[in-house]
Amino acid sequence: MARTKPSALELAMVAALRERGFTASPTQLERWRRQMWLARTADWTDPETGELRPEVIHRATVLAGISSTGRKISWYGWVFWAIDATPDSTARLRAAVAGAFERPFRGTGVDFEQIPQGESDEAFDARREMAARMFKDRRCPRRDFDGALRAGAAGAEFELPPSRSVSNIFHRALMGPGARLMLGGAQDVGFDELAEAWEATMPGNSEMIEQIRAAQCRAALAGVDLFAQSPLAAGLPGMIRAVREADGQALCTAVLACTKASTALTMLLTYAVNEPEILRTLMADEMWDQWVRVGFAPVLGVGGEVAVAMSVFQHLLMPGWADGLERYQALMDTLLAQHATV
Repeated sequence: MARTKPSALELAMVAALRERGFTASPTQLERWRRQMWLARTADWTDPETGELRPEVIHRATVLAGISSTGRKISWYGWVFWAIDATPDSTARLRAAVAGAFERPFRGTGVDFEQIPQGESDEAFDARREMAARMFKDRRCPRRDFDGALRAGAAGAEFELPPSRSVSNIFHRALMGPGARLMLGGAQDVGFDELAEAWEATMPGNSEMIEQIRAAQCRAALAGVDLFAQSPLAAGLPGMIRAVREADGQALCTAVLACTKASTALTMLLTYAVNEPEILRTLMADEMWDQWVRVGFAPVLGVGGEVAVAMSVFQHLLMPGWADGLERYQALMDTLLAQHATV
């Protein structure tokens, strides 16, 4: 079916973008409206003057700028839904975040609707087999983003702060237990098994593992199962459920905080190529290990929607994580301000 002729407002918006150095077709404008990233045409103008509203032009400019790089709008579109925070845009945001969790697993043949439930031996064995199939004939990355940075720094004889977590989050020893945890939750993976996996990834740092074991032991003696209390204890189905049931305003706040931080971090990592002291400052903070190192920050094209979704989940449910990210954002804002004055 042929598209209708562009309206006068659409042509005016195209012209306004062109004046600012951006291009967009009427078809793109329509696509952005359908996705609720851009307001309805009826809301583009000032009722008194009939002129295009500056804030609408600004949003269209941002969308055009993202599109001009050849990238998908992806999680950048989540930002617009969170800013508007209407019932409809929040519903789209909720579906997008929940869907981001499922997508990588569906790519390995896992259908969450078909995951066997319950504690029976049959259900346990079925989930274990399903987790094993996910990584059959798949190669795990030799090094994570943090590890790649450290290797580069070592080659340049530039010392970085030591890490506070496992040496490589993509280590094969972690993949099996991690997959079973995501599919079946804490009931399918014991703490001891995870501790052994962590130990295999960092053979030269047994002190950290022993501290973790000791904390778990003290809690167990007090009748507390720290592992079962974790927001990750219900696995990926529980994480998806948490997003679907989250308060709408809290979800929007989490998305805005996590995407803002991701944008700031990407800018700083770009600057760090010529100013490596920025990297040292970023990595010295514990949020590097709790956010960037574990793959929850979509930096330099790595991670994408899944990384943002994991950040949002942490922001919503992990005690103290949102406060930690807010503090880290303040640190990044200071570094960005310093760079702007150079």
